[in-house]
Amino acid sequence: MSETAKKKIRLGHSPDPDDAFMFYGLAKGHVDSKGWEFEHVLQDIQTLNERALRGELEITAISIHAYPYVADRYALTHCGSSMGDGYGPMVVTREPVSVDWLAGKRIAVPGEMTTAFLALNLLLGKGRFTHEVVMFDHILDHVAAGKADAGLIIHEGQLTYQNQKLHCVVDLGAWWQEETGCPLPLGGNVIRRDLGEPAMREITAILKESIQYSLDHRAAAVEHALQYARDMGKDLADRFVGMYVNHWTLDYGEAGRKAVRELLARGYRAGLVPDAGEIDFI
Repeated sequence: MSETAKKKIRLGHSPDPDDAFMFYGLAKGHVDSKGWEFEHVLQDIQTLNERALRGELEITAISIHAYPYVADRYALTHCGSSMGDGYGPMVVTREPVSVDWLAGKRIAVPGEMTTAFLALNLLLGKGRFTHEVVMFDHILDHVAAGKADAGLIIHEGQLTYQNQKLHCVVDLGAWWQEETGCPLPLGGNVIRRDLGEPAMREITAILKESIQYSLDHRAAAVEHALQYARDMGKDLADRFVGMYVNHWTLDYGEAGRKAVRELLARGYRAGLVPDAGEIDFI
């Protein structure tokens, strides 16, 4: 690859505290970018999933649900994952109800390609509920206002839903762990294969260095992430970051790789995703 071609890389991630924390070292120039110029592209995960389908960004955060649709064009990086280790997306309602009550109900969801939506389909069964797509940060208000029977919440909504007197029907991360013994792999980073393997490996190493830097300089990285912490104070933002940027984020490890394969295999058997084939991690 020529030096000219090497210079600019678009890095897509969500405007959320965990992603902001993860890329703090890179965004602030605290890690060596090895001559690469990273342009941070901040968009919600549903939009990033859609852009990945078109192969637009060289590196992007992605829902694991979306990976089978882009596996021919992108490889998963071994770092950058968001794992629900016994916790994860939740279904909330205005009144306490059972999981069985959700059958046939209208559920507000944050996107059809989110891993939360895949997990909900695995739990309830394909076609056993109706859904409408609502921006993730509007779902709590949407449910509280009676515009949907239930809401599928991700990100900080998992920590704040009780502020609107809503009730958790099921935590999909806890359900998944009981079902499989695995953490729930919610999101990851992917890198475009046409960069070539040497560049893919070099860029992935830079991303990992940024994650390690943030973990090593936690207070400063959390302070940086607070600008993306909607309605969260420092303590809550720090708790949220800790949930999704941790040892899993530095490397999936064997357990994390197994979790990805298990989720996508179950999704394929249920007719919810295409076959992802052999899943490789850069």
